[in-house]
Amino acid sequence: MTSRYRSRPTVREVAALAGVSPATVSNVMNGTGRMATPTRARVLDAVRELGYSPWTSARAGERGGTGVVGLTLTLYGDHPVDYLEISYYRELVLGAMAEALRRGYLLLVLPSSLTSWAWMSTPLDGVVHSEPRADDPVREILLRRGIPMVSAGHPGPTARDELWVDSDIPGAMIMALDHLWENGSRRPALLLPQHDDAFPTQLLAGCEAWTARTGVAVRIAPFAPLPDYRGSETAAAAALLAGDDRPDGVVGVYEDSGHHVLDVADRTGLQVPHDLRVVCITDNPAYASTRPPIPCIALRANEIGRESVDLLIDSVHGRRRLGRHRLVPPRLVLHAPGTAS
Repeated sequence: MTSRYRSRPTVREVAALAGVSPATVSNVMNGTGRMATPTRARVLDAVRELGYSPWTSARAGERGGTGVVGLTLTLYGDHPVDYLEISYYRELVLGAMAEALRRGYLLLVLPSSLTSWAWMSTPLDGVVHSEPRADDPVREILLRRGIPMVSAGHPGPTARDELWVDSDIPGAMIMALDHLWENGSRRPALLLPQHDDAFPTQLLAGCEAWTARTGVAVRIAPFAPLPDYRGSETAAAAALLAGDDRPDGVVGVYEDSGHHVLDVADRTGLQVPHDLRVVCITDNPAYASTRPPIPCIALRANEIGRESVDLLIDSVHGRRRLGRHRLVPPRLVLHAPGTAS
């Protein structure tokens, strides 16, 4: 049957035709809530008669929803970043995709390039933006567009009212230092990236909390990740491990940090873990097969992706009493020698 409405039908129009509330229509569309079979059938009949799109959410329906949510990855100027080569972002995308499909939405992964802004006009019901920076152009543009946005990663101290999902980064840092301490390290150090996002600040907060509890200072070795992440972190690790006052435990926080420390230790004649213990804050499973295997604090990027999309879609649907912030607890991953996971 041809729709009697000229404009795109809304959830309220479906509710009126079916004789139910808009919330009931939303529950039918989302597969949530308990209701009698005849009620569900009336809603679905009204949906078909009006030509209402099952993609459309309660709020998006009022303006013509698309059933599409986007995922953007942070920009670093002209420096290209192959995100899908990094296990954290790969797992983030897969988790976000799984949750979007579960909720009946299409996930569009948007290009991370400053030279092409076509995606800014792409019809979207909402966007998950990963790892926003202090002066992030993408974040500002999305805010100006006025569509719901969730940050996958803490957006920083200036974003008081924004929605975000993140791993407990200070907790991950404390967990890494505790592991070093429990295994005999008494002079811990951190290889700290210098970025204009919240990550370094959160790592330092974890160090400060651990020092306040233990009375042991954490040595900080800063490095610039761009434009040469491998070279700058390797140089910082080499300087850190030179001399008699070197640390006996090091925390790395990036995908390849553990490999860089192992390379430097090998060149300087240090045996891991006898002379130096290493822990990495990463979701990279490759550390199960390094020699020796490196313990990791997994940030659980897959779960962050899932939670970010779940929070975004709840926001699009105008859910009340919506918790604006979600923390995913990190997990210590120990690898037995000779195994891979």
